[in-house]
Formats: sequence, structure tokens, C-alpha cells
Amino acid sequence: MGSRPKRKGAAFMGAKLGGSGGSRYETSANSEINVTPFVDVMLVLLIIFMVSIPAATVSIKLDLPPAQAPANPTKKTEPVFVSVMGQGDIYIGPRKVPLNQLAAEVRLALLAQNPGANVYEERVLIRGYKDIPYEDFMEVMNELQLQGYSKVGLVNEDIE
Repeated sequence: MGSRPKRKGAAFMGAKLGGSGGSRYETSANSEINVTPFVDVMLVLLIIFMVSIPAATVSIKLDLPPAQAPANPTKKTEPVFVSVMGQGDIYIGPRKVPLNQLAAEVRLALLAQNPGANVYEERVLIRGYKDIPYEDFMEVMNELQLQGYSKVGLVNEDIE
């Protein structure tokens, strides 16, 4: 049996183990991205868009009537605020109102702001004190809805 020659720095089994060797005709793999084709394509697209955009803006002449202000400008009315502070402690503005007279008092407040208006189409906002039970708040809301007020809203105020 023959012995294998021992060489320092040699490659065994066809693998190069180290060193800068190699011939001058060998090329190594380049792992960098070639952006030149990408830039070429982007420039072509830019030119296509620059040429096509002026053709897309076609103007059409329209004969529109001149703008006029409405004959009867509608004035926005302020909503009526109903404050629920507790059981039976209901206020419309600064006035305390019992629950059984709430709908009539809301009607009077809405008519005072806008005489002759359909009070059932006006806004009524309810705000509740932070510590009241839910059923006390809902009792007021249900009473207004049962009396025909359809635009009942809720007001949330920041608590600090």
C-alpha cells in the first residue's frame, strides 16, 4: 500500500481550504445586486407617464348657472340639553323638571328657540352625571322617545 503525500496547505478531496491561490482566469461569484436594468426600466416608465399625462387631462367646457345664495337660509338651532343628575333630579338648562313633565318642558324649550318648528325633528341631547345608575338615565331617554322625540342623542364629557 502506498502512502499519501503530506503537503502543507494542500486541498484534499477537491476543496480549496484557504489562501488566495487560483489562476488569473478564474472568476468569483458576485453577490451584489445589479441595479442598472432596474434604473433603465424606471426611466422608461417615467418617460411614458410624462408623455401620457398631458393627453389624459382633457378639458370640457360646461355652461353652469351662476351660484346664488338660498332665499331662506336655514338657521341652525342649538339643541336642548337635558341633564340627569340622579333619580328624579332632571334639569333642562338651569330649571329642575319632574319626569312626568319632561316632554312638555322640552317642547316649550324647543319652541322658545325656534317658534313654529316641528319640535319632534329637533335635536335633544341628554347628559348624565357620572355616578347615576344606568336605569335612571335610560328612564329619561325612554320617556323622550315614547313622547315622539326621534333625534335624542347622548353627550359625553371628559372627566378629569
